[in-house]
Amino acid sequence: MRVHDKLAELGALVEDARAMPMSASCILNRGEVLALLDEIQRALPEDLARAEQLLADRETVIDVGRQEAARLVEQGRQERHRLVSETEVSQEADEEAERIIKTAQTDAVSIREEVDDYVDSKLANFEVVLNKTMQAVIRGRGRLRGARVEDELDSGPEQ
Repeated sequence: MRVHDKLAELGALVEDARAMPMSASCILNRGEVLALLDEIQRALPEDLARAEQLLADRETVIDVGRQEAARLVEQGRQERHRLVSETEVSQEADEEAERIIKTAQTDAVSIREEVDDYVDSKLANFEVVLNKTMQAVIRGRGRLRGARVEDELDSGPEQ
């Protein structure tokens, strides 16, 4: 900063100036002081322009920062909405899965009952057929025994 340096130089000039006896005044070289003041006046517009540019840049940086902040906030809102939607979809999928599982379990119980009834029906029919077969076997054996007894009776006295 040129102005700042020149002001420091002017301050040092005043501090180093010879003091007037019995007074707060001092003796300064008018030429040196005027030359420094002239340099300060010439440097001032340049430093002011630099300061104004910094202020303008500051405003631009602040505006860019605000825009970026607004963009990030909006992006956060969208992400939140997406996550909430995914959560809702996930919950709906879980509920649908539970419903499907319950339906499958109910269907499985129903099918098992139908299978048990079918097997019981077939076993009952098989039991009837076996009973009839058993009765036929018993009758056949009885006839065989009866025929044998007759044969024995017929052949017994002849001997």
